[in-house]
Amino acid sequence: MSPAIETHDLSKTYVEGLLRRKRITALKGVSLRVERGEIFGLLGGNGAGKTTFIKTLLGIIRKSAGEARLLDFPAGDRRGRRLVGYLPENLRVPRHLTGHTALEYYGNLSNVPTSVIRHRRGPLLEKVGLAERAKDPVRTYSKGMLQRLGLAQAMLHDPELFILDEPTDGLDPLARSQVRGYLAELKRQGKTIFLNSHILQEVELICDRVAILDKGILRRVANVAEITSGRTRAGGNGQPHGADEALELHLDLTGSEPTIRETLGSFPITSWQPYSNSDFRVVTRVPHQPDVDQLIDRLRAAGISIVGLTRRRVSLEDAYLEIVAEAVD
Repeated sequence: MSPAIETHDLSKTYVEGLLRRKRITALKGVSLRVERGEIFGLLGGNGAGKTTFIKTLLGIIRKSAGEARLLDFPAGDRRGRRLVGYLPENLRVPRHLTGHTALEYYGNLSNVPTSVIRHRRGPLLEKVGLAERAKDPVRTYSKGMLQRLGLAQAMLHDPELFILDEPTDGLDPLARSQVRGYLAELKRQGKTIFLNSHILQEVELICDRVAILDKGILRRVANVAEITSGRTRAGGNGQPHGADEALELHLDLTGSEPTIRETLGSFPITSWQPYSNSDFRVVTRVPHQPDVDQLIDRLRAAGISIVGLTRRRVSLEDAYLEIVAEAVD
């Protein structure tokens, strides 16, 4: 089966100024493949090129070079766009419309018959928590309510692919959790979800794979577990780190300070925090998992009580910042 999204050396350069001499490159040779049925996240800071990438896929703006296909159609082709549910970053809804009539408005733009819209809109507004406000003008809606209405309109015509630009923007924690539930349900139905978000904790919870875009350049594409484990990050020789890169351990220990320091021996102490004369929080790094086992055996043999041991987990945000910093270096 063809991918849901596929680009090869996709580039976009904007030309500005009265004499059209100022050139701004927003995308630089981006090659990306998103498989059908996955939840894929596009990460990047302000000005990274995320929204330009999405608008190029949809044909809202024209590419400068390269190739882009959406559901096996050229980017911008109407046949492909009809199969996409799109939530822009800032959805503009005419203020005089209600929840019901807004869905009619957007549904008709997608060539959905009014009779079908009226059959679907009630359950959709119920799903996104707007059933009680369905007849109220959208000018009375909060930002979070408008965002939920935007999700409903994206789902209205039962598309194959969802392209969501900041889908949880303006939502409270409960509503964000509900949105994650909607996306998981859509995935179970075989839908493909491509989302752009600056809330990396949300992306980490829901996405199968992510791409990191920085200044128009694609820095990494991998599943979340690989990126947070460090297996996709480059080492000093430009090659990926192995899975056994140094582990950071946080140890809560009870014993005498001299005995603990002597037992740690060659293991580096990056932090030492005393809680009492015999209770300490120690942070150290070990090269491999077998060294963790060896360290625990040594501590126990020395009569030191291990009250707690935590292996620090690298978050997606940590990994993202490191990858972007590598690009700067």
